[in-house]
Amino acid sequence: MTEFNTELLSLPVVTELKSLRETIWFNPGLKSAEEGLKRVGLTIADAEDAEARLQRFAPFLARAFPETAASSGIIESDMVPVPLMQAELEKTDGIMGTVWLKKDSHLPISGSLKARGGIYEVLAYAEKLALEAGLITLTGDYSALLSPDFRQFFGQHKIAVGSTGNLGLSIGIISARLGFHVTVHMSADARKWKKDKLRLHGVEVMEYEQDYGVAVEQGRKAAESDTACFFIDDENSRTLFLGYSVAGLRLRKQLQDKGIIVDASHPLFVYLPCGVGGGPGGVAFGLKLAFGDHVHCFFAEPTHSPCMLLGMSTGLHDAISVQDIGIDNKTDADGLAVGRASGFVGRAMEQLIDGCYTLSDQSMYDLLAMLARTEDIRLEPSALAGMCGPQRISAASSYQEKLGLTTESMAGATHLVWATGGGMVPEKEMDQYLAKGKH
Repeated sequence: MTEFNTELLSLPVVTELKSLRETIWFNPGLKSAEEGLKRVGLTIADAEDAEARLQRFAPFLARAFPETAASSGIIESDMVPVPLMQAELEKTDGIMGTVWLKKDSHLPISGSLKARGGIYEVLAYAEKLALEAGLITLTGDYSALLSPDFRQFFGQHKIAVGSTGNLGLSIGIISARLGFHVTVHMSADARKWKKDKLRLHGVEVMEYEQDYGVAVEQGRKAAESDTACFFIDDENSRTLFLGYSVAGLRLRKQLQDKGIIVDASHPLFVYLPCGVGGGPGGVAFGLKLAFGDHVHCFFAEPTHSPCMLLGMSTGLHDAISVQDIGIDNKTDADGLAVGRASGFVGRAMEQLIDGCYTLSDQSMYDLLAMLARTEDIRLEPSALAGMCGPQRISAASSYQEKLGLTTESMAGATHLVWATGGGMVPEKEMDQYLAKGKH
């Protein structure tokens, strides 16, 4: 175990984490959106550039993946109210405001939040290669990338990634469709059905008995020894981060279309399940660009894998892992089974995130069963991490007071639970999840 400052490790929040009790931490370093965004090192122009690139690829996606044809090749998810779930939650604790679900769980192609950043980074790389080779122009029809000539061209290149499951799924599927040779290095936490699905798409899957960190390290090493291989770095990639950020920009119009106001009297609270941090960090960045100080973002993690909460609360970021404080990093929430947070995301977002909280695997299963029973919506365990957020924040009177949130403004709040995955879970697997939840 690494040696750390004793005073740091005796902080009340670290003691709470070590006890594996469900914990909430409010960020004392929170700044205004204007001030905090300067720290990220990326701008609204970068996020808009990512959105424009996705628009260029829309004709390709619409043809390559028929499930995106209805949205003209735009990969986007609906947000829906969950009044029956809210009523069920309120039987134990009150909620101030209205609860909605953002259904990234049902995004086309790979059925998770990772369909945003993962697919985006592969498309950005494909575009770069094709432009450099003079095979396309920025104003051309990108559906041409489906031709045998392009498949042959991309077949000369390789892509590698390390993953606990969903990122590997999105990168593997889109890379194989373009014609790349792609290898996904999967940690022990990854579900068998995700590995099977990748192999069906012609993806090479390397399996490891160790956790996420080892899978990423092995993927990085393999890519370093092969000049034709491009490694997608879940821990540090700004391209992935920007792919996720587009969700925040698009949410603005989605809320307007639904007649939902976001301002000082109608705050928006967003609860994002967090693994290494790239997905939730990127989404939160986009949300801050779109809504400024009127949006409040929280990261949700398993009690056994609270890497972002640990890194942010101690200020050590990726210099400390949950194993360093005696936590095993073993959780059924496979997408969140990460022991060491992204140093890039932790530092970039440390003045923009309102806080982090943890919940147990059993809580996730209970919420999973409750959502299926009340709303007939079925998600994987990790996607339920955000669902207890509305209760926790509604009960946090001192936090509300500190931010100047009144009873009236909280009554007008929108709580958006980001459902990060689950739309592609096989029925047999889902039945096992449901059986673990308390009815």
